[in-house]
Amino acid sequence: MSIIRLENVTKKYGDTLIFRDIYFRISKGERIGLIGRNGAGKSTVFKLILGQEEPTAGKVERDPQLKLSYFSQFSELSGTRSVKQELEQCYEHIWSIERELAEIGEKLGSVADDKEMNALLDRQAELFEQMEHHDGWNAAVEIDTVLTKLGFNDQSRQQPVDQLSGGWRNRAALAKMLIEVPDIVLLDEPTNFLDLEGLAWLEQWLHRFSGTMVLISHDRQFIDRVVTRTIEIENYHFQEYEGNYTDYIRKKKLRKKELDRQFEWEEELLLMEAEEIDDRSKRKSSKDRLSRKLADLKKRVEPHPVNVLITDIYENLRFPDNLCSVEAISKTYADRVIFENISFDIQKEDRIAIIGSNGSGKSTLIKVLTGQEPADSGKVQWNKGVDYAFFNRMWDELDPKDTVSHAVNIFGLGLNAPRKKVNKFLSMLQFSEADLQKVIGTLSGGQQARVALAKCLLSGAEVIILDEPTNHLDLTSIQVMEQALLHFPGAVVTVSHDRFFIDKIATKLLTFEPGGTVSQQSV
Repeated sequence: MSIIRLENVTKKYGDTLIFRDIYFRISKGERIGLIGRNGAGKSTVFKLILGQEEPTAGKVERDPQLKLSYFSQFSELSGTRSVKQELEQCYEHIWSIERELAEIGEKLGSVADDKEMNALLDRQAELFEQMEHHDGWNAAVEIDTVLTKLGFNDQSRQQPVDQLSGGWRNRAALAKMLIEVPDIVLLDEPTNFLDLEGLAWLEQWLHRFSGTMVLISHDRQFIDRVVTRTIEIENYHFQEYEGNYTDYIRKKKLRKKELDRQFEWEEELLLMEAEEIDDRSKRKSSKDRLSRKLADLKKRVEPHPVNVLITDIYENLRFPDNLCSVEAISKTYADRVIFENISFDIQKEDRIAIIGSNGSGKSTLIKVLTGQEPADSGKVQWNKGVDYAFFNRMWDELDPKDTVSHAVNIFGLGLNAPRKKVNKFLSMLQFSEADLQKVIGTLSGGQQARVALAKCLLSGAEVIILDEPTNHLDLTSIQVMEQALLHFPGAVVTVSHDRFFIDKIATKLLTFEPGGTVSQQSV
């Protein structure tokens, strides 16, 4: 039985069509992954389900008896209460039962009347049953477990929510949603700002969760592990695939082959029609020309356009073998050792992934590498003439008054590459011709991230440095980035919790261990 229904739903913003005539049902207990490019309408689906927006046409129905929780990557949690107090508020019904049980316990010690005694014992039994039903005896343990697994230490869990950074406020909102144990959870990019331990724990929680889940995520391995039905928003419609992300890729590939076969017939018919028109105008026989074109069409095997373009752009780059030497660096904040005595080299074609729990020192290492902070001891020695492109700095330094096309074309490889080629690369990152002329200050955060990524990938620098790049990109942009990084002739250094991304590009791992030690491993 369906608990959420979208019937013939069309959604527009002004003249901009988001999706059209959608018929979509969610049944109890389903695990649905919602995917699509940025702007396809994924978050709009959530807003329609939540009743925050109305469809342009059609209707949205939801069982009003069901408890629904929504987690947004842009947390709306605020206030002066601490994170722990926010979570404890979710168990107010449990604390109320505990207070009444304590009162009954005191009365039982002094009551003499048998009738009153029996009434108290009956009420106590009812309350015990309620505690068992709600698993109330474990409430405090559950709060502690959730906060611990999401990385809150003794100090941060006592901080007022308003004093937390955006990332930690996001985690607090996620913790509160998990504690509430709703019937339906809508999760919009829940893996952003989680480390690998937090990701693993969230996966386990969702496997134990008996309710319904609808997920928006760019984390392919996370989708793979928690989703059983995948829906792609494509060309204003929903295309459904049974199974997880891996199943979606396989089934979409088969579907694309079927569409390509259909298109081949259409293309042949179009060629025939064109020949007939040409024959009328030029009075030439079309038979030989048509057979020649069809033969050429069948012989043609197109390589992947992303790889062709990227290898073409990188073709003339020549880099030295040794790019950077890191010698016995250490970093301490107050009395806490962040890392100690780390040494490694950055060589041409290295793909170094820095991994570890949140707060272990990964981003601090990036700051030392990029000169934002000095090491307490040791040194970072960039070889003469070697330059790096740092994604986060590129983003911060974007000129809000510049256009997308101009910002990329006057920088790095864009200076010498044909503008048509650079703009084609931008189109792969989902910038339309109209988008290229937009002012950067008017773009969404995700679009700005793609401009910064394009500048990084086309910088011509010997080393590309990325700190959690997949947090800000959709799946298509991540895939283009991965192909570019795989073909890039220099080195890549990245902090990431995206396991799919790490598995795909990494050749070396720097793993931050407890106590400030860092282990190194080739993969």
